[in-house]
Amino acid sequence: MEKKIINTSNAPAPIGPYNQAVLVAGTLYISGQIPLDAETGKLIEGDIKAETRKCMENLKAILTEAGMTFENVVKSSIFLNDMKQFANVNEIYGSYFNEETGPARETVEVANLPKFVNVEISMIAVE
Repeated sequence: MEKKIINTSNAPAPIGPYNQAVLVAGTLYISGQIPLDAETGKLIEGDIKAETRKCMENLKAILTEAGMTFENVVKSSIFLNDMKQFANVNEIYGSYFNEETGPARETVEVANLPKFVNVEISMIAVE
């Protein structure tokens, strides 16, 4: 098995012992992205919509580095600290996909997320 590590300076550097993404046999596994700014390494300020947009832009940067787009995404996982924010997150998340070809997805509420953010999103994409 050959695996290719995908990292880009256009998305936040990992904050632990992992990589932004790993490409294996044409499948890209993207680590969960939180609303960190790649340039400053700091959390962005704003509401849940702004945080979701930053997560999606970080994911977009990683997909781009791997030569892919959101059309390649087949599975997403969204983690929220408050399910009452689902509609706001869904509005921003959905704007990045064609509804007819969007990926499979689950959204779950969790007690805490890294750096105590409100949202984290991970994806799986195929070439």
